[in-house]
Amino acid sequence: MEALKTEQKPPEGSFHLPRVPRWRSLLRSFALAKDPLPVLDLTLARYGDTVEMFIGGVEKSILTRDPGLTQHILQKNHRNYAKSKFTQGFSRYVGHGLLTNEGPDWLRQRRLIQPGFHRQRVAALTGLMQDITAETLAPLAAQAASGGGAFTVPVHELMTRLTFRIIARSVFSTNFPEAELDRLAGLITEIQAFFVRSIRQPYLKPWFRLRGQFRYHDSLATELRTLLAQYIAQRQQANQAPNATPPDDLLQMLLDVRYEDTGEPMTPDRVLDEALILLIAGHETSANALTWLTYLLAHHPEEATRIRTEMDTVLTGRTPTFEELPRLGKALYAVQEAMRHYPPAWMVDRVALADDTYNGLRIPKGTLFSLYFYGLHHDEKYWDSPKEFRPVRFAPGQARPVQPFAYVPFGGGPRLCIGMQFALTEMQLVTLELLRQFEVEWVEGQPSVTMQPLITLRPRTDFQVRMRLRK
Repeated sequence: MEALKTEQKPPEGSFHLPRVPRWRSLLRSFALAKDPLPVLDLTLARYGDTVEMFIGGVEKSILTRDPGLTQHILQKNHRNYAKSKFTQGFSRYVGHGLLTNEGPDWLRQRRLIQPGFHRQRVAALTGLMQDITAETLAPLAAQAASGGGAFTVPVHELMTRLTFRIIARSVFSTNFPEAELDRLAGLITEIQAFFVRSIRQPYLKPWFRLRGQFRYHDSLATELRTLLAQYIAQRQQANQAPNATPPDDLLQMLLDVRYEDTGEPMTPDRVLDEALILLIAGHETSANALTWLTYLLAHHPEEATRIRTEMDTVLTGRTPTFEELPRLGKALYAVQEAMRHYPPAWMVDRVALADDTYNGLRIPKGTLFSLYFYGLHHDEKYWDSPKEFRPVRFAPGQARPVQPFAYVPFGGGPRLCIGMQFALTEMQLVTLELLRQFEVEWVEGQPSVTMQPLITLRPRTDFQVRMRLRK
């Protein structure tokens, strides 16, 4: 990739980017692989909001937390920027669904699948989300009741299982066995961890090949796809039965849709790719965000009280309808603030398809960008006291409104997450039901909770909270 540069006699307003020397990037590669957030934060603190560096000391990249440049890449000139070989490399394990696909084929698939996430369809899933949440919390309430009114629970495990159940029922209209849910979650985590390490430490790829690590993780991906393929095959077989009435779920939508230009359905491999991406992305974002929100509420009980007071006033003990959710804004603001603190997609990559400029910066074709969403969400230039948990900052009428593209938990531009409304509705409903039934208390004496930035931002190890039944 050609270095970002200016002409020998640069036009007025053009400039050189600061650069982290290759040797410094290489020295920091082990720290970056182990815990990238502090390394990236220190880099930007030293060099400024946009800096040229080398991933693992090898791959040249432009790291930025500039909201204007982020908007330019994701929205204003989005046609010139594609997902890089790194994200596309993940397709080796999860296929060519919406997350990893690119170009006209991506747009064709997006238009085909978009109706499955329209507001009316999400509204129709409200009851399903509430039922599964109640089913998942019921054993906890029973254990709390038999244990003096309180029960301690590992949070990430709980939220992963809950969100997996919701997306599995939404996509497949079925309950996965608990052992299968756990295996699916384990496969996704193990594949993510290896894929991310292979990017952050590219010089280890020969060693990975020698050790058979690529073959091993390919086998995990095959197992993952095989597990889902059996559910798709069962559905197709059931649909062929006389007088069959297929369920109205996302899998059936994938099987039923037809391309406008050909009238043909998706191929079996494409159905599997899209179903797999819906399952992975549909639980990962929500599971991680709800885990971090529970952590924050356990440390800020006054915010839980505000949510609960509003809920008790509006609902008087009953569960909300979809139409009532706008009147329960405090739960949504808490979800949004948790996703600011811990953005599930903490960084995304893009590569320039042709030469470009931005505010005097020359961007040659092939330039790789690392858009640092975590850095954007914690920059004092755009957020008052960014380290504090302040859900009210997302309420209407604030003196300092959120600046465009300084808050990007679901990305931005045409590739804005297709499931954003689904995820926000799900997380708001889960938060309301959790706080309707329980007081959430932090369990003292636990190790410090740290972040594990894989493709998504999750806790490095699970932590526990005490669920105390409300009187």
